[in-house]
Amino acid sequence: YSVARWLADVASVVAEITGQGRVGVIVGGTGLYFKARVEGLSPVPPIPEDVRERWRAFAAVAQDGELHGELARRDPVMAARLAPRDRQRLTRALEVVEATGRSLAEWQTLPGNPLVMAEEAECLVVDRPRADLHRRADQRFDAMVAEGALDEVAGLKAQGLDSALPVMRALGVAPLLAHLNGELALPQAIERGKIETRQYIKRQATWLRRNMSAWRRV
Repeated sequence: YSVARWLADVASVVAEITGQGRVGVIVGGTGLYFKARVEGLSPVPPIPEDVRERWRAFAAVAQDGELHGELARRDPVMAARLAPRDRQRLTRALEVVEATGRSLAEWQTLPGNPLVMAEEAECLVVDRPRADLHRRADQRFDAMVAEGALDEVAGLKAQGLDSALPVMRALGVAPLLAHLNGELALPQAIERGKIETRQYIKRQATWLRRNMSAWRRV
């Protein structure tokens, strides 16, 4: 579910609410979606379907480093920004440079059209004390394991999916997979999953401070 699709859906819902003389309240977690709402997205043109399908097919069979090498040849600026195993973003960058003849890095410097101006909205970042957040995250991870997370990861393992795919990089997947492979005891795998989550919390907090410094913190 891309940021662009989210913006389109939000725009139609907010238009309906505003037309009724009501005020919309948008609540969520991922800061990038909210940033795009008040700043807009870079105006990258639509990618032709044949270009998109060709690069996705290539990505599905490419060896480690092959996608990154191809991007380095065509768009060294974006290649320098992206991790060699980030197939999703590498594929996107290759699609864009082929379809438009311009680097995605160049497109990203162009301003987008915000759906709402920040000064016309009440923009809030709702936070918790870090210790409280860690405690709640630990409880949540325990609950996920109790409710079948191991079975879910076993299902991913059975499909033989590429470890670089986004679903395989979800919080907790790697340590639980290591447990299923006999590499970790379950308590160790759970603790590593919790550590991954705390590290993600830290990255989110850093991102919010950097990108939403003008938003009011609660």
